[in-house]
Amino acid sequence: MLKKISIMLSMLTFMLLGGCATSGDQRDPIEGLNRAIYNFNEGFDRMVFKPVAKGYQKVVPSPVDKGVTNFFGNLEDVVTTVNDLLQFKIRQGGSDAARVLINSTIGLLGLFDVASNMGFEKHDEDFGQTLGHWGVGAGPYLVLPILGPHTLRHTAGRIVDANVFDPIYHIDHIPTRNSMIGVKAVDQRADLLGASSVLEEAALDRYNFIKESYFQSRENAIGNGELTFPEEESFWSH
Repeated sequence: MLKKISIMLSMLTFMLLGGCATSGDQRDPIEGLNRAIYNFNEGFDRMVFKPVAKGYQKVVPSPVDKGVTNFFGNLEDVVTTVNDLLQFKIRQGGSDAARVLINSTIGLLGLFDVASNMGFEKHDEDFGQTLGHWGVGAGPYLVLPILGPHTLRHTAGRIVDANVFDPIYHIDHIPTRNSMIGVKAVDQRADLLGASSVLEEAALDRYNFIKESYFQSRENAIGNGELTFPEEESFWSH
């Protein structure tokens, strides 16, 4: 399977590079297109996403907001558990599986994060990290519409997580599924509104700053280090 994925990433890389001018950064060979999509994402966030998130935060009481965050975090733990096992992190996988069991039962479908209070640490593993763990190359840097910074490997991993492991995407009732995806996105953005933004306080190339932060964060995640996204911008990395 990993060999097939490596071949697929190589073919997609060739297709992407064939029609786009390169830049000085070999990791970012389609920088012109990426910057255009980045500017679109910034405008979308400024005009649509951030105002909606502010409205959500203003209307939804703090305990309810926390419960919604916990609920989606519990579903993310399912994805993490599967990827733990795919990386042969058996002990961590057992701990994360216990988190899902505890929070889904005692925590009332994840509305309360009981597991953390019981000492079960929350982890973050995705299929992109699993591919990196087993030696699949990152491929070129891509800025995806709405979703933000990715690499080709991260993009492929995200597709697998969504279509195979994430419980939300297995809901047959499309309006319910789409509503949950939308609420999750708004909830994540709202949770970042109070964070101080490093980018807004310094005169720098925001595009390059986010790109470097993204690469450092993914490398640390694959190497089991700490994430280092600028907090205000971290939504776009999920």
